[in-house]
Amino acid sequence: MYAAYFGFRSLPFSVTSDPGFLFFSQKHREAYDTLLYGIEARSGFIEITGDIGCGKTTLCRKALQVLPGSVKTAYIFNTSLTEIQFLQTLLTDLGLKVEGKNRHALFQDLNRFLIQALSRSENVVLIIDEAQNLKVRLLEMIRMLSNLETDREKLIQIILVGQPELRDLLARPELKQLRQRIAIRCQITPLDLPEVAEYIRHRLTVAGWKENNIFEDDAVAEIWRYSGGVPRIINLLCDKALLAAFAAGQRTVAASQLHPCIQELEGIPQ
Repeated sequence: MYAAYFGFRSLPFSVTSDPGFLFFSQKHREAYDTLLYGIEARSGFIEITGDIGCGKTTLCRKALQVLPGSVKTAYIFNTSLTEIQFLQTLLTDLGLKVEGKNRHALFQDLNRFLIQALSRSENVVLIIDEAQNLKVRLLEMIRMLSNLETDREKLIQIILVGQPELRDLLARPELKQLRQRIAIRCQITPLDLPEVAEYIRHRLTVAGWKENNIFEDDAVAEIWRYSGGVPRIINLLCDKALLAAFAAGQRTVAASQLHPCIQELEGIPQ
């Protein structure tokens, strides 16, 4: 709708987790580099936490894009699975057949696959998104996956990605063994005001905008104030602001023009 009006190649503030739009704040860069290092070093368990909408999933998808072909990956985002369903999903993602096999057989197949991968100098990575919703029993089974190792290195790298509640979950006494196996932890925090300005410019540029910034300084400050620096909320507000600017025939957005957009996001009658 407004893409042609502003000359965008694509919508700059879509809320989908598009790695092409990933903005590297300092914390995002630290988490990204740490994630890639942990995979390369075969660190075992890695924990990535951050508030809702801070870009955890986008960061993981970006990492998946740049991993070499020697790294085999499985990505699980449905955390309401049973133990057998979890194993089936993992093995299916790795290209293995699971029909008619019980838990023991699935574990055997996975162990065989991991040993064969190691013999080919391949690495295997499992990313579990929304991990804060995992049941304790399933987390214990996931811990058992880390027992698949040689004398010198882990056969599978497990990345737990979740909201801050994940840290509370892993702090439970019954998960002490799993908690002690986490080799790397990193937290993604909201953007500060200068980063919000850079984030908006970055997404506009990726979308094809080549002129002066559409959002005036007071608008950027208001976006930061309302969003708390959370990228998903920034996207929602900026998208509505651009639509409103298009409808009004305007080429820039000021703070005063954001107030109706904020009211709409909050469900406040205008």
